[in-house]
Amino acid sequence: MTPNPDIRASDADRDRVATTLREHCAQGRITMDELHERLEAAYAAKTLGQLQEITSDLPEEDLYELPVPAAQRTPQGQVPARREAPGMDLYRTGIGAMWGTWALVSGINVAVWMIIAVLGDLVYPWWLWVAGPWGAVLLAVTLFGSRRRD
Repeated sequence: MTPNPDIRASDADRDRVATTLREHCAQGRITMDELHERLEAAYAAKTLGQLQEITSDLPEEDLYELPVPAAQRTPQGQVPARREAPGMDLYRTGIGAMWGTWALVSGINVAVWMIIAVLGDLVYPWWLWVAGPWGAVLLAVTLFGSRRRD
């Protein structure tokens, strides 16, 4: 039930509004000049209605501090947005860097092997022992490593 706006305001009511105004100023919703004007009006207010007018354009609570429900219903026909675990961008960047390093090292080994083969000394493709196991491990990490358990 909302209080009657014609009821006289107490000092505690004025202090509560002043504290709220200072918090809104700290969060950047009002400037310092607006803060001073509103504080003067708050301490001069005689009724609860006058105090409500001073803060009528400010939210009562910070929406970012409200708890998020564990499960939210979605309207029919809409697919809920997929939420990713924190740090997934860093994980993807790391996987990309590992694949890039593997490709670079494997490419250098194949190039050395081909130069040796072109010069007339065809040897066993030893580069497979570098690229094969390393690539298999990277493939396994890429396919199965992204499932995180919190």
